[in-house]
Amino acid sequence: MIQTIGVIGGGQLGRMLALDAKRMGFFVIVLDPQEHSPGGQVADRQIVAAYDDMKAIDELGAATDLVTYEFENIAIESVRRLEHRGYRVTPSSDVLRITQDRLLEKRFVRECGIPTAEFAAVESLLDVERAASAVGFPAILKTARGGYDGKGQCRVESLAQAQAAFTEAKGATLIWERLVSFACEISVVATRAAGDEVITYPAGENQHDRGILATTIAPARVDEEIARRARGMASIIGRKLGIVGTYCVEFFVTPEGEVLVNEIAPRPHNSGHYTMDVTQCSQYEQHVRAICGLPLAAPRLYANAIMMNVLGTGTGDRLDGLPELLSDPSIVLHLYGKKHAVDRRKMGHFTIVLDGPVDGPALQRAREAHAKLRWV
Repeated sequence: MIQTIGVIGGGQLGRMLALDAKRMGFFVIVLDPQEHSPGGQVADRQIVAAYDDMKAIDELGAATDLVTYEFENIAIESVRRLEHRGYRVTPSSDVLRITQDRLLEKRFVRECGIPTAEFAAVESLLDVERAASAVGFPAILKTARGGYDGKGQCRVESLAQAQAAFTEAKGATLIWERLVSFACEISVVATRAAGDEVITYPAGENQHDRGILATTIAPARVDEEIARRARGMASIIGRKLGIVGTYCVEFFVTPEGEVLVNEIAPRPHNSGHYTMDVTQCSQYEQHVRAICGLPLAAPRLYANAIMMNVLGTGTGDRLDGLPELLSDPSIVLHLYGKKHAVDRRKMGHFTIVLDGPVDGPALQRAREAHAKLRWV
């Protein structure tokens, strides 16, 4: 019987996962290198150590009944060590191996029979020339490993720009992706149980600001057939990947109605924050249910929602304007307990729970609410 859950990573996703796990009666131990991390603040205990500190990893495994992780940019050797020493860990290192590498991920998606943007591997200047010819411009050059929130990628529109980007990468393997002209970006948060049951939440429509998610609209304002196809693709990916837990698949929707997979996140996702406030079972609770062998809950969307991230600006560490924001009773605020609001850092989010549709006035209301907040 699982009583104690270990979480590698103590960021905001680990915090919200720990809060739901605690509400369900589990003990939680977080491993994170930052003292008093967002997850560590609400867990029963935090082990302060690097993600590749094998002594600390062993300590986490020995102290818990099961280990999971809140983001994928961790040392895969740590997960493999837990597995090799007989500790239970999910998602597995096989899942992490694929989702940590954009090339492996894209190839996996194609093997599932699911479309993606055209892409090519780039490991040399000769590969740059080949990709320019085979895939073309404009393109996005991304590091195959380690990038997130727009980091490790750049747009290129000529061979000279691409060669310069390759040189700037200093030998890192890159993926060359044809730039997709899309009508919108959507994502599907899903959860797969060990018995192969998969539940999918309504697709969310995502709007980004320089690579960082700014807003999620739920449900996405797309044709129901497009949303159905996206949910179906997410289910196929979860089953083929063999993941146990909550995960997210991001998509591009083209003006012609094509649905192309962009990325897979093997854990709860920023675009699924809305599930905390307008469904009976959040993406975090579903994750706990799946990894602990508990029944999943079919999602019910009680209301439409707009989720907006609150980012740091580097101008101060105290968030002002909360009384004005919360004067709207339909707003639910979540702050992450981070000490320093450095520029572009995710410090929190809020959700507007809507009685009606997500239309122009509703989005304007969300933007006006966001404008009431300022760092001082």
